[in-house]
Formats: sequence, C-alpha cells, structure tokens
Amino acid sequence: MKKLAIITSHPIQYYAPLFRHIASVADFSFKVFYLWNFGVTQQVDAGFKQRIQWDVPLLSGYDNEFVPNISPHPGTSHFWGLQNPSLFNQVRAYNPDAVLLMNYNYASLYNFIWRWNCRQTPLLFRGDSHRLLPITGAKQWLRRKFISLIYRRFSACLYVGQGNYHYFRYHGVPPENLFFAPHAIDNDRFFSQAEEASRQAKLWQQELGIPENHSVILFAGKFEEKKRPQDLLQAFLQANLSQVSLLFVGAGSLERELHRQAAEHPHIYFACFQNQTLMPRTYAAADLVVLPSYGSWETWGLAINEAMCMSRPAIASTHVGCASDLIQPYRNGLIFPAGDLSALATCLQEAFSDRERLKMWGEESRKIVTHYSYTQTTQGLKEALVHLGVLCPSQ
Repeated sequence: MKKLAIITSHPIQYYAPLFRHIASVADFSFKVFYLWNFGVTQQVDAGFKQRIQWDVPLLSGYDNEFVPNISPHPGTSHFWGLQNPSLFNQVRAYNPDAVLLMNYNYASLYNFIWRWNCRQTPLLFRGDSHRLLPITGAKQWLRRKFISLIYRRFSACLYVGQGNYHYFRYHGVPPENLFFAPHAIDNDRFFSQAEEASRQAKLWQQELGIPENHSVILFAGKFEEKKRPQDLLQAFLQANLSQVSLLFVGAGSLERELHRQAAEHPHIYFACFQNQTLMPRTYAAADLVVLPSYGSWETWGLAINEAMCMSRPAIASTHVGCASDLIQPYRNGLIFPAGDLSALATCLQEAFSDRERLKMWGEESRKIVTHYSYTQTTQGLKEALVHLGVLCPSQ
C-alpha cells in the first residue's frame, strides 16, 4: 500500500475529521506529522485572548505523531514558532511515496522543503492564500519571484477555491498541476445536530435576553481588527432595522470597545467564546450570519461553511476568500465591498426586507455547501496522487 506523509502545524478542529474521513475511504495509508501541540493542550489563543482547548477529538481515527518543537515561543504567529530539527529524519523514517505540506512559511518547513529530494519523492502543497487585495511595488515583485521559486518544489498543488486557484496561477503553478480540494468542515456533524441545535438555540436566546419576536444577525469569531466586528456594529446601527437584534459571539482584543459602542443600543447582545460542540447551537440562533473581514488574511472563512450547514444565509465582504465560492448573491446571501459600512448597512436592509426570502436563502445555503465536503477534498487529493503516479487511476 502506498504511503503519504502529511505535515501540518498543529491539530486543527477542521482538519482532524478530514483526516478521519480520508483514513476511512482511502486506498493508501498516511501519517500526519504535527509540529506543535496547540489545541490538544490548554494554551492561550492569540486571537481570542484566552486559554482554550478544543472539545472535539483531534487525534483519534488516523495515524499521527508529534515532532518535537524547540522554539522558545512555539506557535504559528511568527516565522520561528515552528522549529523542529528532527522533522526531516522522522518523515524520512516513515518512507513515504509522497509528502503533502499544509504550510510552508516557517523555519522548519523551509528547511524541509529545500532538503527533501522531491525528484525521488514528490511534494504536494495545499494552501488557501489569495490576492483579493492585490499589492504592487518592488517589494511585492520580489515576493512573487520568491514564492514562485518555492512552488517549483511542489509537483502538485491543491486549491481550496477560486481565489486560491488564481493565487497559484499568479505564482506560476501550471493549471495541469492544480487540483480542487475545497475547504470544508464536518458537514455531517452539523447536519445531524440541526434539529436539537434549533431547540437549544431558542432556550439560549431567552437566556441572552433576545426578544422572541426578533430576528438575529450573528457575528461569531475573534473580536480583532482584521475581522472588523466594529464595522458590523456600525452598519447595524446605520441600517436601523425593525425587530432585529445583533449578537456577537466570541472574545478578543476589541471586546471592551465593542461593549462601549453597543452600550446605548438595547438590541446588541454578547456571548462568550463557544467551543466546537456548541457551534451548531450558535448558528441555529441566527437568521443571518455576517463576516465583514478586511485584508488578505481571511483566506477562506470556515464560519460561512458552518453557517450554511445550519441552513443560514450569509453576508461577507469581498476580502473573504470563500465569498465568491460559497455566496451566490440573491440566492443564499450577499457580498459587499470590504470596509464599506454604507454598503454593508444596505445589505442588511435588503436581507431583512423580505424575511420569507431570507429563509429561502438559508435553504439554498445548505444545498450549496454539500458540494464543499470532505468527500470532494479527498477526491482532489486522490486525483493529485494519480497525476503524480503515486496511485493508479482505479484507486
């Protein structure tokens, strides 16, 4: 049986069920090499500004091992956060037929990429970067050249959506070396919990004090500048909607400022960080989910996948990586120019101008997101491995 090594930074709540899915259906074996233990031990999350540990299984159902990290400040927020001197030898000892990397911009991974004999054992890469906010100038030209050199080391790349596809093409990856492996969440977990989550959501809304006759706009995530929760708050006030409440769920550096700005409005509510098992309930409490992020860092926005699994319509900014893939304007949501508060306010008004239509948008969301599942992601990976000659077409 052919063997695939997968190298990624740390156990992630969205990737662990993907790995379990691959293990259950694939005709090849694989091992995941983790470079940091965040998520399985209680540690401070830089965005949420609090200690967290995910409450869903992260290491069961597939083969994995941790590579010792000697960084004095381990993490993914800086280049030296992943320093794993034994990575090369641990992967080589596994003797894989191909290696898939899920990151590259860290000390250990650069070292691995340049040392690995990619002619003998091919490298694959799955990323989600985009250029929805193009940067120009001499510095960007040099950056483009450098990144293009890195991608030459990979025999195939897996892209998660349209923006990511164009990013790879911009950096010189030939189209025949690109394979669609979409970003996805554990759709089945959300689908199976939808009915119970809706029941729990009604009780939760009562606990939060949200009027029973109010529709709810939800922001769920980190309260930080890049996510732009303050844009949503100001747009909500500008929209002046009737019988609509705004619910912020999460934590972060902007929490105090958001509370200050919301202090005089009777229909803005806050709930603390919700762990993974409570996310179906979180989205079930909403009639509309909004992701107003600004900048190139919101490479996808898996909160939109989660909301759509719960049959919720969505509004996202043009800087959200998944917007052009998952949101079809006037079918399951709306897209607005990032940073444009007036445009966001208009979108909110449009969404609630016909509440029956808004519900229909949510039903369409669930249909659309079924095409962004672990099945499609696994299929893209297998197609890449066939392309490289690692697997036979029948596999």
